[in-house]
Amino acid sequence: MASERVKEYEERMKKAADYLQTDLQAIRAGRANPHVLDKLRVDYYGTPTPIQQVANVSVPEARIIQIVPWDKNMIKDINRAILTSDIGINPSTDATSIRLVFPELTEERRKDLTKEIRKKGEEAKVAVRNIRRDGNDAFKKLTKTEDVSEDEVKDLQDELQKLTDKFAKDIDAIIEAKSKEIMTV
Repeated sequence: MASERVKEYEERMKKAADYLQTDLQAIRAGRANPHVLDKLRVDYYGTPTPIQQVANVSVPEARIIQIVPWDKNMIKDINRAILTSDIGINPSTDATSIRLVFPELTEERRKDLTKEIRKKGEEAKVAVRNIRRDGNDAFKKLTKTEDVSEDEVKDLQDELQKLTDKFAKDIDAIIEAKSKEIMTV
């Protein structure tokens, strides 16, 4: 019974950690990673559509992403979407494809990206702690609304704290892995 009440909060904490993981994939590490295009949308017959759904995205070399639209008329729209995004790379375009060349990151830029990663990780931890607070508040109300003893509430809170600690460790591991990837030359 205790686990069922905590399950909802565990799922919310997992979503916070998953969101961090997805968010960090968009941060480029000097190597070409097609995930930097995940948030970009291009106007495709009046509908904002992910670039991966209107073109073939490949990584022919370690620091190059090549985008080959299925409809050649889309090159200008994809080019515009990349230029107006926060990727920070100017695309080079020819008649059939778009190439994104990722420059080698400077030491200073790597340190800035590491700070940004740690900031995003801290935001994820705050989200997890807010979920814990919501759970604790809900558990305290159980003694008034339902027939639940204070000992049971304490057990629920302990279980929720263990989950919070687990997800905080997971988030730290995600941050550490991405920071290591960024700092590797």
